[in-house]
Amino acid sequence: MDKSEFKKPREAEDLLWTEKSRSIELHTPIFDVIKIDRENKDKNKKGSFVSLDTTDWIVVIPWFKGEDGEPRFIMEQQYRHGNSSVTWEFPGGLVDEGENSLHAAERELLEETGCKGKLTLLGNVCPNAAFMSNRQNFYLAEDLEKVAGQSLDENEEIDVFSLPVEEVLEKMGTGIYDNGTMMMAIGYFMRYAEKHPYLRGRKG
Repeated sequence: MDKSEFKKPREAEDLLWTEKSRSIELHTPIFDVIKIDRENKDKNKKGSFVSLDTTDWIVVIPWFKGEDGEPRFIMEQQYRHGNSSVTWEFPGGLVDEGENSLHAAERELLEETGCKGKLTLLGNVCPNAAFMSNRQNFYLAEDLEKVAGQSLDENEEIDVFSLPVEEVLEKMGTGIYDNGTMMMAIGYFMRYAEKHPYLRGRKG
């Protein structure tokens, strides 16, 4: 295959579409369905598009070393109504109105695991730019301290346990680890761990 077949992409500005109008088609407790009418820069394409307008999300990756020195994650088991299955995940949730992502991460970690710790923002990304407008923020939690029991929402049932880091890295995205946002979290964790090898029990 000749690389010359693949031309240099256009400037991003050339692909921007102009918004003509928007309206709320459906309001739910966790998102609004928005219809947006847009036209491309050359004015030869136009259409109606759907966006899910919701608050930002956070995922917290709680990390600690066990008594044997092995790096471990705190994980959660819960039932997910979207795909009617039980999954193993990191703590996470929504950023409440008037709250920033760091405070949301601290709150969710405490509510779901009873722990506090030092939080580091690893990055944030749009979960699905095709039809979602929000951001997903990923935090690493270290220096963990168990300070309370769980304080869950009315319809939450969450089991909390710990697993070796390497086991989670190997299995994430398969079987019971069936949550795409957790794969994003693992991606950010692994990139951070390249510069901080102690997170995987390695020497720098």
